[in-house]
Amino acid sequence: MKRTWLADVCLLLVALIWGSTFLVVQHAVHTLPPLAFNAIRFACAGLLFAVVLLFTRRTLTIFLNKRLLLHGGILGLWLFSAYAFQTIGLLYTTTTNTGFLTGLSVVLVPFITLWLSKQRLTLPTWISALLALCGLYLLAFNGGTAEWNKGDGLVLLCAVGFAMHIALTGRFASQHDTLPLVTVQLMTVGILSGISSAIFEPQLTMRLLGQALSEPKVLFALAISIGLSTAFAFWAQTWCQKYTSATRVAILFAMEPVFAAITGVTFAGEALGGWALAGCGLIFIGMIVAELKWSGHAVQ
Repeated sequence: MKRTWLADVCLLLVALIWGSTFLVVQHAVHTLPPLAFNAIRFACAGLLFAVVLLFTRRTLTIFLNKRLLLHGGILGLWLFSAYAFQTIGLLYTTTTNTGFLTGLSVVLVPFITLWLSKQRLTLPTWISALLALCGLYLLAFNGGTAEWNKGDGLVLLCAVGFAMHIALTGRFASQHDTLPLVTVQLMTVGILSGISSAIFEPQLTMRLLGQALSEPKVLFALAISIGLSTAFAFWAQTWCQKYTSATRVAILFAMEPVFAAITGVTFAGEALGGWALAGCGLIFIGMIVAELKWSGHAVQ
């Protein structure tokens, strides 16, 4: 029980980190292309963990474990697809649509969990997921009507990627030590992001890359991203999913746009309307409902 509570607190902290660092990363990718930024971000975070493993275990032979490489590679592939589809989708759709559609992973995770492991889901789980979904809609569109465009299909695939990553992390986390599993998946994202950047983004010469990396906003964003929002965040998620369900993780992560909205109001002068505030409230209520222990039977 104590570890479950600690896992929930850690996951909320991860949502806070992701939500509050969105503006920092958004400013940086105007200078360094998004896929190139992600390549550096994830590769460096993976190397950081590899160094930690080397100093704590004095050997990296653990990476010869084929099962570890397979599971870490699968997690990395889904995580990369989520970030890639989100980045490309942003070229054709609005940040509002992107935020809402990405948040659909909250509802997708229970279905994927049922499909993968046939876990029985409690009634509070379904209620909390629906509350979070309604809250995300109100927060994203402030009570208005969504206007869809051709980029939304790509962002929907992003939501599937994040949902699959959360669900599969719940399946694989208990089978491996946390550090090696996180290291493999982060290096996978870094490598795939680098390859994608070379194919789809304008090529940066060493001089232009050096200029981009010398920009204070880029350096600050990379420092925050590598240390907090990548290395710590994905280590925490992987560790926490040993002690909580994938669906609870998705519901707790629904707080990310709430924290992002608070950051926008505080540091970017943005305003939240009444509907958006109601959306934040619904997401918070959904999180509380997920914590309740109701009597009755689980539903499928």
